[in-house]
Amino acid sequence: MFSMGGGGGFGGGPSSMQANAAAGLPHADVPGELRHKVEKVLEHEPEHEVAEVEWHHDLWDRQPFSLRRFLWPHRLRLLGAIGLVLIETIALQLGPVLTQIGIDDGVRAGDKSVLVATAAVYLGAVLVAAILGWARVSYTGRLGERLNETLRIRVFGHMQRQGISYYTDEKAGVLLTRMTSDIEALAMLFQEGIVNLLVQVFTLLVITVALFLYDPLLAAVTLGVALPPTLISSLWFRKVSSVGYLRVRNRIADLLSDLQESLAGIRVIAAHNRRSVNLQRHREVVGRHRDANIHTARANSLYAPGTEMIGIATQATLLGIGGAMVANGRISVGEMAAFLLFLTSFFAPVQTLVQLYNSYQQGGAAIVKLRDLLGTEPAVVQAPDAVDLPPITGAIELHGVTFSYQPGRPVLHDVDLRIEPGETVAFVGETGAGKSTIARLLTRFYDPDEGTLTIDGHDLRSVSLTSLRSQLGVVPQEPFLFAGVVRDNVAFARPSASDDELMEALTAVGIDDLVERLGGLDAPVHERGASLSAGERQLLALARAFVAKPRVLILDEATSNLDLNSESRVERALDVVLEGRTAVIIAHRLATARRADRIAVVHDGRIAELGSHEELVAFEGRYAAMYASWVAHGGAR
Repeated sequence: MFSMGGGGGFGGGPSSMQANAAAGLPHADVPGELRHKVEKVLEHEPEHEVAEVEWHHDLWDRQPFSLRRFLWPHRLRLLGAIGLVLIETIALQLGPVLTQIGIDDGVRAGDKSVLVATAAVYLGAVLVAAILGWARVSYTGRLGERLNETLRIRVFGHMQRQGISYYTDEKAGVLLTRMTSDIEALAMLFQEGIVNLLVQVFTLLVITVALFLYDPLLAAVTLGVALPPTLISSLWFRKVSSVGYLRVRNRIADLLSDLQESLAGIRVIAAHNRRSVNLQRHREVVGRHRDANIHTARANSLYAPGTEMIGIATQATLLGIGGAMVANGRISVGEMAAFLLFLTSFFAPVQTLVQLYNSYQQGGAAIVKLRDLLGTEPAVVQAPDAVDLPPITGAIELHGVTFSYQPGRPVLHDVDLRIEPGETVAFVGETGAGKSTIARLLTRFYDPDEGTLTIDGHDLRSVSLTSLRSQLGVVPQEPFLFAGVVRDNVAFARPSASDDELMEALTAVGIDDLVERLGGLDAPVHERGASLSAGERQLLALARAFVAKPRVLILDEATSNLDLNSESRVERALDVVLEGRTAVIIAHRLATARRADRIAVVHDGRIAELGSHEELVAFEGRYAAMYASWVAHGGAR
């Protein structure tokens, strides 16, 4: 019996997942004391319809992202929300008018019937406004969630179009910020900012019209005293806060990026005793985020009290002038009371608009970030006239391929190679020679700077990406397993595969016995396969490739991180998976390379030697030297 180093998954001992389960560790499924609580929550979970999302490599909106363009398809729903806002605003502003009638025609005239009728109408107006407010909040809340869902799908879909280079250059934490914090800021703008902005704007318009209808002179005095300082302070706040909130968005991205990297590398941090150092670094990142927020808070602390002071000064001025007008008999006491109530209502929207402006600035900064993301052109673009690649036999050709990750620094130089259908070719060479780059070009993760790559005579750039990659199988050096169950991971490339087909694949690679002991196809697999050993993860990745039934299989140093027993088990599984398929193997160990039909020695971005193991050893070149060194260190045993 073979036993896997580290996990013990293939012998009589427990696998790493079983050991975790026995120890009650976090990666061993939901703890028993929490399982019943989880099940209780799931009992009340509503049914969710699975939406069908249409997604294509080449169908995406290339127009710059803006709030206006994003909201335009939903304009009719927005008009409905505006109608509710308008009716609600009018109902709310009937109060001062009814107060004036109650004072002049009821209290001063001594007519109780007018007073009672006015109070009844006032109560009815408040009730109508409350009902309209409930309807508006419910309607706009649902609309906001639809917009939020649409934007999240659009951003995630655009991320799926990006090439590998995009994720190499961009930090994962920054991308998480785009999907979480930035979209949340826009969601707040959708659900609260825009509708509340309309409420306050309509309120100001209704109040302004009412003020001029009561007395044009008092209205002109009110606007003359209030508007100039309010406008000046608002322009200042806009300039300061727009810069500040953009800085806050950047600092949030730095914060989440540092957090994500620290969580992903926690084992390395603990092993090298870097906890205190990382805490200090994270404290500095948090400090920069704090400073950015303090900058915007200081601007707001000046602007908000300033507008409040302007309102109080305006009320004092109006009270003095209006009091004299009441004494002269130009206006009645009721009209003066209504005017003061309208004035109080006039500055309440101004204060609200100050807070909404904060949301607008945060949403505006988020729009800038999302516009940059959605405007990023994918490095690998599917041609508009791309055709589906027909079923292939696996003849691969490289013609004069030159490629560089950075301009002016080629990694591959004028590479020519033909791989016959069903042939296995191993690429060996020093680290950085360009072996893995060839594998990435074959999967069209990148496009060559010069030259062409063809499969069965079809230029990779002329076929659709879906039809190409559906016939390719890739097993990387570090296989990635997703949180879920064994079934999800093995059937990842072909979700329609039956359980019998999945078990056939597991049996073919020799891991069916382990899976059965773990609980079958429903056995839990945790994020990145953390509860499995390296060999177990690699064998599940091979089973995944077996299920996909690719015509061309690419293995990028698939055995380099395994112990000898695990490597032997994986290589036997490879013999089954590779049968009848064209295979490209990026080999770190010569034990894997010498099993290939031909070996290509890559040196300094060029294929320096090409031939079978025996031919290259007899040639006494670079491969012979590598093989002699490997044998001297006991590699041939």
